[in-house]
Amino acid sequence: MDKEAAQILGLRRMKRLALALLVFVTALYLIARHHETPQSAWGYLRAFSEAAMVGALADWFAVTALFRHPLGIPIPHTAIIPHRKDQIGESLGTFVQDNFLTEEVLRDRLQQAEVGRRLGTWLSDPANATKAGSAAADGLRGGLEVIDDRDVGAALESLIEQKIRDTQVAPLLGRAIEITMDGDHHQRLLDSLLKGLGNFIDDQRAELRSRLASESPWWVPEPVDDRIFQKVITAAHRFLADIAANPQHEIRRSLDQQLRGLAERLRTDPALMAKGEALKADLLAHRDVRAWLESLWGEAKAALMAATDDPDSDLRRRLDSSLRRFGERLATDPDLQAKIDQWVQRAAGYVVQHYRGEVSEIISSTVAKWDGRATADRLELQVGRDLQFIRINGTIVGGLAGLLIHTISQWL
Repeated sequence: MDKEAAQILGLRRMKRLALALLVFVTALYLIARHHETPQSAWGYLRAFSEAAMVGALADWFAVTALFRHPLGIPIPHTAIIPHRKDQIGESLGTFVQDNFLTEEVLRDRLQQAEVGRRLGTWLSDPANATKAGSAAADGLRGGLEVIDDRDVGAALESLIEQKIRDTQVAPLLGRAIEITMDGDHHQRLLDSLLKGLGNFIDDQRAELRSRLASESPWWVPEPVDDRIFQKVITAAHRFLADIAANPQHEIRRSLDQQLRGLAERLRTDPALMAKGEALKADLLAHRDVRAWLESLWGEAKAALMAATDDPDSDLRRRLDSSLRRFGERLATDPDLQAKIDQWVQRAAGYVVQHYRGEVSEIISSTVAKWDGRATADRLELQVGRDLQFIRINGTIVGGLAGLLIHTISQWL
């Protein structure tokens, strides 16, 4: 049985009980009135039951008049709720606004709630951090779905393009060369180049020998060409090996000087800087580069959407981990808890200060849309069961009052 069905059953049960009590005191009145004689005890019973009937009927009329016309008769000032539901809605909205939606009430309540500590304790649980991460991912996905891709794409393209235009290429390249040299990366590159040259000579040995044969005079014997070729190849390998084995080789020092000189000129030579800017402008104007810039947002959005959908994605794992670490810190840091509490209180105070009238309007406008009869039925369903106690108490109190009046009159 759902809640509404239980409320309906309870209301009907209380109405039957109040009616049964009225029928009982009415029957009691008829019996006492039939047997009553002067100075007999039946007079006390008659007075009790008569006053009880009056009390029961009066309270039945009062309770019924709140929700409908008693017996369907349009008596003035009855069916109060259906006729005055709009005023009741406005009064209810004003009451809530003035007594509940105030900064003082919310501040006191939030101070007792200890939002920061509770939030930290909750987030420090990995399962809860995962739930929060999933909610944050859903929020991110929702935001990505509703934003205008054209506006965001154009803004991102303009931002990146402007950043590239504002960054001078030549000094940046010069600095990159210096960083490479500081870490001796250029020497390792040279070692790889030397090894590659040696492998190239070996791989192209037949081609080089054929080229020597075609360039050599016809009168030079072929064995002589073979010896010359072998000596050249051996000399080349020895030269490459010397450079590779000697960190202080003249080639290496020359390379260092040339690269440092180039780095310096890239940072200081206006001509080189101008050439770098011209090259950058040409690249930015190239259709392939323009297409790449225009596609950045679409690719980034697709990657983000896929990451938010995948619980095992790096984004989701990092988000869950960050939330859990934040919760662990928040659960043990009173200063951070105080900051969170203050932020929540300020945010709630701002909302209440600027929008509590909207809440009052929501209440009054919602009640105004309700049908008068439906409104009365809803309210009766909520409080009608308790109101039936008024009828029961009226019956009992009325009867006792009648009995007391009759007793006093007899004494007098």
